[in-house]
Amino acid sequence: MARGALAAAVAAVVVLLTALGGGGLLVLLTGLVGLAAAAVGLWWFLAHRGPVRVLGGVLLFGAPVAVLVLYVVGGLWLFALLAVGLWAVALGCARAALRRPGEEESGPAEARPAGRPRRAVLIMNPKSGGGKVERFGLVEKAERLGARVVLLDPERETDVTALARRAVEDGADLLGVAGGDGTQALVAAVAAEHDLPFLVISAGTRNHFAMDLGLDREDPAACLDALTDGEEFRVDLGSVSGRPFVNTVSFGVYADVVQRPEYRDAKAGTALEALPDLLQGGQGDRLDASADTTRLPGQQAILVSNNPYAAPDPFSAGAGRRARLDGGRLGVIGIRVDGAAHAAELAVLGTQSAALNVLTARRVEVHGGVTTDGVPTEEDTLPVAVDGEALVLPTPVVCEVRPRALRVLVPKDRPGTVPVPPPLDWRRIIRLAFPDHHPHHGDDSHRSGA
Repeated sequence: MARGALAAAVAAVVVLLTALGGGGLLVLLTGLVGLAAAAVGLWWFLAHRGPVRVLGGVLLFGAPVAVLVLYVVGGLWLFALLAVGLWAVALGCARAALRRPGEEESGPAEARPAGRPRRAVLIMNPKSGGGKVERFGLVEKAERLGARVVLLDPERETDVTALARRAVEDGADLLGVAGGDGTQALVAAVAAEHDLPFLVISAGTRNHFAMDLGLDREDPAACLDALTDGEEFRVDLGSVSGRPFVNTVSFGVYADVVQRPEYRDAKAGTALEALPDLLQGGQGDRLDASADTTRLPGQQAILVSNNPYAAPDPFSAGAGRRARLDGGRLGVIGIRVDGAAHAAELAVLGTQSAALNVLTARRVEVHGGVTTDGVPTEEDTLPVAVDGEALVLPTPVVCEVRPRALRVLVPKDRPGTVPVPPPLDWRRIIRLAFPDHHPHHGDDSHRSGA
């Protein structure tokens, strides 16, 4: 498969080079120009308002269309189609080659059968996910299975942590939540503190934690099957300045957007309206941070995740998913974009761009804001988004991970459990295609993905 990947990639290049007389070079150049123009258009659309934003939108969508029209009118579409097809074959073979026979898939620790809880207590938020608790009959099903349900009052603020602690004092042998990831994290911390199993019910809006656990996000009621036919494994739990999180902690641009009062009712519109000020350095100061011993100066946005995401590139096959939740490491993504050219570089080069820092750490410390000139600001607090919830925390904000601190109870049937594609590493593809018959001690293919 590795040799097939390289052969298809070379063939794609040969198709362009042998078609030089028919416009092969033009195919290549116009494709690159179109990609760069679309990236610049994206930057203008996000970082400006008014006519410049309109122009950016036209460029973002018009550049690819213009390239396509040029290919068709110039009779180059067949070359382009063949080259794209060969490149798709190359990517498919490369992905398959990286899944080596007999190699264990990256994923959570092996689950073990779990006994049926006798005094399960489930906290449910009736407003979460647009009313999923009522729509899927979660209260009725949970009570039929012997669980005690505590419904939150949507009209008043409730101390969810205190509710969970009271349930433990009353003898609960399992805690669960039907709600958003922020509520999940608060109750999960209490479960971890008392070493009780924790049940995730995917009744939130996005359910990122449930997704990475492999749970059915389309049918939250299926999560309750764990009460009668479940299995258990341990996962890590994140901590930001003493507050638990199960997914992510965001600083900078995204955190500032989440702080806005109108964000809850109009997320996309609020973000679009706020981004120009933030990206142009008006309201959004830069951040200085450190991940273990690595310094991250002047970042516009920092994302810290409970275990790293499979790929920081939003267009990759593994985007938005964590391959495992028990690796004992925080994922760290830092972004610093200084203009349209920098944005184009980020769009074209992805993880190879100097605008993107991707690493893992056991401890991340965000020291505070700095101006675009690198001068520290006077504020001693930072806006932070913890599992999508808006908070303001004193600096420095410290993120840490508690390895395998949380016992998670899940149903045996988890349709969301899918293998995450391995990172695409062409150097490893070459090593697999032409193996060194006199290797050094150890397998550097594993070290390359560390």
